[in-house]
Amino acid sequence: MTDRYVHKGALEAQGRGWPIAVYLIALVLAILIPALVAALVLLNSTHDAQQRVLAALTNTTVQAMGQSIDREVNGMATTLRVLSTSQTLEQGDLEGFHDRALSALAGTGSYLIAVDDRFAQLLNTRVEYGTDLGATSDPETAQRAIERGVATISPLFFGQIAQTYVFNVWLPVSDVEPVRLVTMTQNARNLVPALQSRQMPEGWHAALVDTNNAVIASTAESGLEIGSILPIRQNLVDVPEGGWAQEQWNDERVVTAEWRSSYTGWRIIAWASAAQVQKPLQDSILQLGFWGVMIAMLASGVAALIARRIGGSVQGLRLDAARLGRGEAVYPRSYPIAEIAEVSQALATASEQRQTADRDIRFLMRELAHRSKNQMAVIAAMAKQTARGASDIPSYVAALERRIMGLARSTDLLLAHGRAGVMLSDLANQQLAPFRPPEASRLTLEGPDIRINPQGAQILGMALHELATNATRHGAFTEPDGRLELHWKTNGETLSMRWREYLGRELVLGEGTGFGTVVLRTMVGGALGAQVEREIHHDGVEWIFEVPLSALDPDFAAERPDEPAPTG
Repeated sequence: MTDRYVHKGALEAQGRGWPIAVYLIALVLAILIPALVAALVLLNSTHDAQQRVLAALTNTTVQAMGQSIDREVNGMATTLRVLSTSQTLEQGDLEGFHDRALSALAGTGSYLIAVDDRFAQLLNTRVEYGTDLGATSDPETAQRAIERGVATISPLFFGQIAQTYVFNVWLPVSDVEPVRLVTMTQNARNLVPALQSRQMPEGWHAALVDTNNAVIASTAESGLEIGSILPIRQNLVDVPEGGWAQEQWNDERVVTAEWRSSYTGWRIIAWASAAQVQKPLQDSILQLGFWGVMIAMLASGVAALIARRIGGSVQGLRLDAARLGRGEAVYPRSYPIAEIAEVSQALATASEQRQTADRDIRFLMRELAHRSKNQMAVIAAMAKQTARGASDIPSYVAALERRIMGLARSTDLLLAHGRAGVMLSDLANQQLAPFRPPEASRLTLEGPDIRINPQGAQILGMALHELATNATRHGAFTEPDGRLELHWKTNGETLSMRWREYLGRELVLGEGTGFGTVVLRTMVGGALGAQVEREIHHDGVEWIFEVPLSALDPDFAAERPDEPAPTG
């Protein structure tokens, strides 16, 4: 009683919670108030915010340009390493190596050069093999590559054979006479597409410069020539990475940013007019204020609508839960919120399962009462039949004990054979053994050997038990002259089983249909898809079962015809 009151008090405490409309309004306020505060801060710091956003965009764009350039140069170095392992080079076949490199680099815009230890060119894929080439135009980088022992990228220089500004990627090789280094060279103008692959913010320009601030490539509207020296970002110190700086260029104040490559040592420098960067964003602020008001009004209206819909849906769930608690049927409803609709479906499913469980429990209780009465009748009948042939109490007790144990062994038969199936003759003997009269002539079991699956054995065993119980209580085993014949045979795809009782008197039928008869028809007819017929004769009752052999096949567990087959 105390627990019930405590539970009721807890429910009342829960009922004092806030309506969902309050939470939705709080949510709207939690979003709008910080947004309004942020708008006020934005109004007071528009200029700084604009510069931070523009700085992030510019630095990101410059970094993307640099990474694109790095990939291009790194690809050249990778190709150079692959070509340096060519078998023709290792064999000293420079002409074959020239042809191999020429074929491999066709259409790439890159060229291969091989030099000896004095930096004299041995081959250059810009010209035919055997052309008099002279010394390389980039001896400083070649010497540095030998000292470092790794791939080394040169600054911008004017190539004598290319007759244009170029850059080199040098790679030292060993044990390949007379070649000391190989280099991949490319015209500087080839890097312009990689530099222009990213769109700079409006009013901004960018240039790729080497370690000497010489322009390797630049954006289209920068007005810079390849090889010219960029006058900005030369002597700046204490500028953080990615930071902006202001400088004077051509009588104009410019804002500059840069990105430095750790691989090539080159830099990408971006610049724009300071006046362009500092241009106020008044139009954007006005639009922000207008849309802020519109969003606030729209959010308030949507919150009110959602609160109304959710409140109505939750009220419906509450009513369904109350019906479920009372054991009434609950049906799924259509709700505008998917999660609430799923809860409604779950309540309907739970209601259906509960009602099914209640029906099953009532049926099982009736079945339990019926079986208990049958067991009592069976034991009483066995006691009477055993007493007829007993001469003393010990022999009577021993005989009665054997019969009771035989009743228990009928269940053990199924457990012993498992999925292998049970012989129908063994099943019949086990089920009828507890009821067997002392006179052997009063019971006849006859039929071919048929193995049936465990499910079929359980159902037929229960049917035989029910029939034997009825015979013990009302039929052939109730009098000395009564006898029973059980015959079975197969007809095509059907098992025909005939149960015939013979009385020594005229058969007198009771009123109505007994529960055992209902179970017999439901159990055998419904579960095995069989045809069950009962015929009344003047001297006894006869049951005829026509069972499909497919339902008894020992190779698989039989499926109930009145239930859908499992999937998956």
